[in-house]
Amino acid sequence: MKRLLKSIALVAAFIAPSLANAQDKVETTLKADIVSSYEWRGYNLGSAAIQPTLGIGWKGLSLTAWGSYGFVNTADDKEIDINLAYGIGGFSVSLNDYFIVGGEGDDCPDKYFRFKGEHHHTLEAGIGYDFGFLSANWYTNIAGDADYSSYFDFTVPFKLGVDWEFNAGFIPYKTGYYSNKSFTCSNLSLKASKDIPITDKFALPVFGQLTANPDNGKFYLAFGISLGI
Repeated sequence: MKRLLKSIALVAAFIAPSLANAQDKVETTLKADIVSSYEWRGYNLGSAAIQPTLGIGWKGLSLTAWGSYGFVNTADDKEIDINLAYGIGGFSVSLNDYFIVGGEGDDCPDKYFRFKGEHHHTLEAGIGYDFGFLSANWYTNIAGDADYSSYFDFTVPFKLGVDWEFNAGFIPYKTGYYSNKSFTCSNLSLKASKDIPITDKFALPVFGQLTANPDNGKFYLAFGISLGI
């Protein structure tokens, strides 16, 4: 817990001098995605799920809670992530606390506020830059189930009738967190998104994603819809 608080304090100290240059408007995010399966960085983490998001942003600083709860397979993990991030221009930094419980064979206590001994928290630091035509991000686990596992990816947005994204993700070295043996590509994905008009004032966002994991040979196709304000 002390490491988590120190990391948050370091991020706050870094971003404070730049807050005056960012926008003053307070923004709230409230939505939920319903997905046919939960795909993350080239790995399948569960079957159909509802994934709610609640967040607030101010002057480039944001605090967001995100969760995933399977409603078909009760054995799927249950996850809630707390993300603290700051962005200015194309540059961004973040701290994300993953809290995941419910996996089979997991006898670790599932209390959220347990930080000593065995617990379900993993703290990840991220840094990235969005060039417009391409965004690049690097993430490293720094506490919890850490072993300093890292992941980096590149995302290229484009239009082809609808909004598309191509994403390529890599694990740079051997770690137990991703169960990889060396540098590898774990994620090659294509995502298409479109807002379907329902009324003059309401449109339903839908998306589909095709994912390949060259490292383990897996291939996935997922569909989802978003509801929110």
